[in-house]
This record gives sequence, C-alpha cells and structure tokens, in this order.
Amino acid sequence: MRRAIIALSLATAPVALLAACTAATEQAEVGGYDMAASRASIADVEMAPDTSYLTAEERQVVNLLIEASGYMDEIYLRQRGGDLPTVREEIAQSGNAEILDMFDRNFGPWDAVDDNHPFYGETEWPEGAGFYPADLTREEFDAYLEANPEQREALMSPYTVVKREGDGFVAVPYSEEYAEFLQPAAELLREAAEITTNPSLKRFLSLRAESFLTDDYFESEMAWMDLTDTPIEVAIGPYEVYTDRLYGTKTAFESFVTLKNPEESAALDRYVGYLRDMEGNLPIDPQYHNFARGFESPIAVADQIHGGGDNVPGVQTIAFNLPNDERVREAKGAKKVILSNVLGAKFDRILDPIADVVLSQEQAALVSRKYMQLFTLFHELSHSLGPGTITVDGQQTTVNEQLREQYSALEESKADVMGIYNLLYMMERGELPESEKSELLATYVAGLFRSMRFGIEEAHGKGAAAQYGFLLDYGSFAWDESQGHYVIDEAKLVSGLTELLRTELMLQARGDYVGTKAFFDRYARLDEHAEAAIAGMDDIPVDIRPIYPDSV
Repeated sequence: MRRAIIALSLATAPVALLAACTAATEQAEVGGYDMAASRASIADVEMAPDTSYLTAEERQVVNLLIEASGYMDEIYLRQRGGDLPTVREEIAQSGNAEILDMFDRNFGPWDAVDDNHPFYGETEWPEGAGFYPADLTREEFDAYLEANPEQREALMSPYTVVKREGDGFVAVPYSEEYAEFLQPAAELLREAAEITTNPSLKRFLSLRAESFLTDDYFESEMAWMDLTDTPIEVAIGPYEVYTDRLYGTKTAFESFVTLKNPEESAALDRYVGYLRDMEGNLPIDPQYHNFARGFESPIAVADQIHGGGDNVPGVQTIAFNLPNDERVREAKGAKKVILSNVLGAKFDRILDPIADVVLSQEQAALVSRKYMQLFTLFHELSHSLGPGTITVDGQQTTVNEQLREQYSALEESKADVMGIYNLLYMMERGELPESEKSELLATYVAGLFRSMRFGIEEAHGKGAAAQYGFLLDYGSFAWDESQGHYVIDEAKLVSGLTELLRTELMLQARGDYVGTKAFFDRYARLDEHAEAAIAGMDDIPVDIRPIYPDSV
C-alpha cells in the first residue's frame, strides 16, 4: 500500500506539507483496489432526529453538550496530527498563498471537509499521531522505558502526551496539554449539570467536568454507567486508542450526544440477562473464562444528534461500547449504545447493495436490517466477554497491555466472531427463531466486505480481513467462478466461527503478542476474488457522512 506520511517538523513545514498535500491526492491501493476512487464515494446524509418530546430543560442541556463537543474537535485535531494550527501559522507567515490554500483544502476546517481530506484516510500520520514525538520509533521508546522503569507508568498512561526533554522524555498530562480546551468544556458541563434536574445526569456531568481538570476518570465513568430516567445519553471524554498506532494506549477525545429510545432499548435489554451464560459458553477451557467482570451492561438504542472529536472523521460509528477502563468493566460491565439512525442509513445505502454484489441472489435476499442491528448489539456485548485482566509470567496485566498495537484489530475481530457465536447461542436457547439462521449468516458475510472496504490496515478492516482469510481457508464460503459471487456453506461457517473464536480468545488469554502478529500476517489478506468483489462496488458508497443539526 502506498501512503503519504505527513512531516510535522516546523522547520520544513511548508515544503513538507506541499509534498504531503500533493501525495494525499494520489491513488492508494489495497491489494490492487483503488481506495482513492472508493473513498470519494461518501454519501452525505441529513440527520433529522425527532427532538419534539424534549422539555425546555433537556433542550438547554443538549445544546450545551453540543457546544462542549466542539472542544473535543479541537483537542482531537491536535491528537490526530500534532500541532497543525502552529504549522498553519508558520505557512501563513511565509507569505506563500498557494501552499496555504493547499493546506486549508487538505487539513481543515472540519466543516469544509472534502472527499480527499486526510481524516477520511487518504493521508496517514505518524504511527504515534500527536501523542508522541513525530520521529519516535518503537525501538527507541522500548529501550528508554526499560532503562527508566520509574517513568513507565506516566509515559504509558492513557492520559498523557509524550515529549522529548533533553536526552529523555517527559509525560505531559492531558489536563495540562489541552487546558485551553478542557477548561471551557468543563465549564459547559458544569452549566449543564446546574440546569438538569435529573440526579444521575447531574452527577455524571459534574464528575466529568472535574475529570477534565484532574485526568482521573474512574468516578465519572462509574457515574456514567448509572445514568437513568433521562432521554439524554451522552459520552464525552478520552476513550478509544485506535489513533495511537504506535502503542495503542493513548486515548483520543470524542463525544456522542444521543437521545435514547426507551421502547427499543427495553426490547433488547433482555439479552443482558444471558451475559454470564454467554461467558460460560465460550469455546475455551473454563480456566480462561472471565467471571470477574460486571454483567450489568445496560443497553441503549438511540439516535445520534451530534458528534465531536474522534467520532467525527473517518469510518462512522454505528454503536459504541464504553467505558474501556477494565476496573469499571469488572465493577459494572459496560454500556452498549446502538446509534439507530446511523445504522439504518448504512444498511440502506451500503450493506443491502453490497449483498447483491457479494452473494447469490437467493442468499443476498436474506440480508436484513434486523440482523445488522442485532449483530451490532452482540458485537458490543462481546467486548464485555472473554479475557480482560490476565496473568502472564506470574504478573497481573491486561490483554491490551500485552498485545499493544495489535490489540485493537484482534479485539474488534473477536467481538465480530463472538457476536455471531452468541447470536447462534440465543437461537439455541429459543430467544431468537432458529429458522432465521440463514438470515443471520448472510448478513454477517456481507458485513465482512463492508468492513474490508475501509482498508485492511484500519482495526475493523484488518479484523474483518482476518475473519475472511480464516473462514475461506476453512471452507465456510467459496467463490463461484461461473456466477462471480460467493456461496456460503452454512454448516462449515458455524463450525469455522467456533474454531476462529477459540483461536482468537486463546491469543488474548495468553497475552500472545508474537502469535497475534503471526495470526494477522497469515490471514488478514485479500485474495483476487475479494479484490474482484470489492472492485464491483464502485457505485456503492464506502461510508456515510452524517450531517447533524447545530442545535435542537
């Protein structure tokens, strides 16, 4: 794959950015597939969620949360690509209008993003993004951490930025590095907390405001799990580690401002009661089952009305499963939020048409929104199952810490495979009609191609490619040369999913970094038939770009 790496050295910024901006418009290839042409196909979707039922008080709170989301944008812009505002200022001072215009077209502002904007994937930042020095290598930092173990905790914290200081490194807390944005964001949360009369929302917003200034998110995460009796479902703060491709430990700021649908949420909530049984049903030795985690795991089906930070660019999220703090997961589980309006738009615009390209007419007709939503839910439920805190060489650690930059792709793949495995288990238990198994399996296979289209370097795409490679080798589906599509062998798909899940769970249970790399090297690949299928999707959008209201 050809990629353009953006040089952020201020001394050479104008020249480097000119080269980078030019390279950003070149074709990027994944196994011969023209990703640049595909990425140009992003469908704008006007989101008009129903807010008529909100009270005046709730409307005030939501609008303050939308305003606070803007500060998440500012922080993530710096986390994703380093100090872009400083680079722009230097270019402006150089007087080179051509380069300044090119910079603005390629790097911002977000409300004028074009199809070649680097946040949509055509340009790749350094592996450490803006969390580490741009020239830092994993080998250099590993050696430094080994020589300076007393600094490891601070330097590897999810809530610090690493900077060079003399011959060494220093950890700068997020609350200090992003103070100009976190302080006003905290004020907005406090203002919203004063307005709301809902005790649980008031507590969460107050604690989260404090977290922005202290970098201690534990109590506010616990409070977020206890939100109740309010249609406002908001997640705001530093969460996911996908942007940190150097170590996979630094969290990126984002926000989801959503409105909960109580009826749909209650309809899905019954599955939470099976979480303990699902853990016990995993196809691994009982010694590796994880019953230490909490199994509360509330479910919300919601319409998203605004996003911020890491939630805005790139692949649009159809659900999230938070918090990621293993301490909170062990105490309370994790909350699953399905973004119903985003998911519906993706089914209509993307998944349903993809099925017609990938599968036979008979099997394509089985793909359904019902099982896209249930698969999404069970993917998120599955993030709360399986190994979390583990013991390696007599020391307690976590799967994330052991697998480092390989963790995100394996965890996403595991959640996909376990999601299908658990849906099949629900059919066995009579919670879902077993007569709909073909519908479930067809929806899953079509979904693999939806994920792989984003590129197999991105965590979800890489995880989907590994599933494709493993299941293809297993004989779970095969390419019909005469018809030009895949045919699913349902029996082999079910048994293949079990073997794949066992393999991935044991990589996690053992904290097997080397084995995980070898797993992806072997299976995360696109063969000629996958390339041909994806190439036949040129008229189908790769993703949607939701356009949300600025206020409600």
